[in-house]
Amino acid sequence: MSRKNRRTGGSDRDAGGFVALPFSVIDSTAYRGLSVHARALLIDIARQLRGDNNGSLLCSRAHMAPLGWKSNDMLTKARDELVAAGLLFQTVQGHRPNRASWYAITWLGLDKLNGYDAEAVATFRRSAYRDLVIATKPTREQLYAKWPGAAKTHSLSRPAGQEPLL
Repeated sequence: MSRKNRRTGGSDRDAGGFVALPFSVIDSTAYRGLSVHARALLIDIARQLRGDNNGSLLCSRAHMAPLGWKSNDMLTKARDELVAAGLLFQTVQGHRPNRASWYAITWLGLDKLNGYDAEAVATFRRSAYRDLVIATKPTREQLYAKWPGAAKTHSLSRPAGQEPLL
């Protein structure tokens, strides 16, 4: 089988680049717990990858507006959700009037670029999304067990013969 030209796309796929999203990311608890807006933003940020710029990806409203991100509030919430899930890492803190924050995707290694914040390289953890632990909702019994004396004075079931209140 011959190798098709990647720039023209050949006959087996459309021309142009692509976003490589590993199954380990898609199947992770961190990704599965994201809102649809955060998932969409992750793809739009990963779209900026060229192979040598992980760490200088932009997520500013000015940069994302042409991609359909019109609400700054929604963009901020989705970005914060990605950072909290460990899928996105901030490498440079932006500041006014014209410096945007930089980000890195955590399923790839951080590229060596000038301009990172001093602690960014030291604190970057590849595959940080794998460390996310989602807290389960406590059961009623667990909540009652937390309160001292509550388990002794309150019963989770009705005493025999007592009818429910209407």
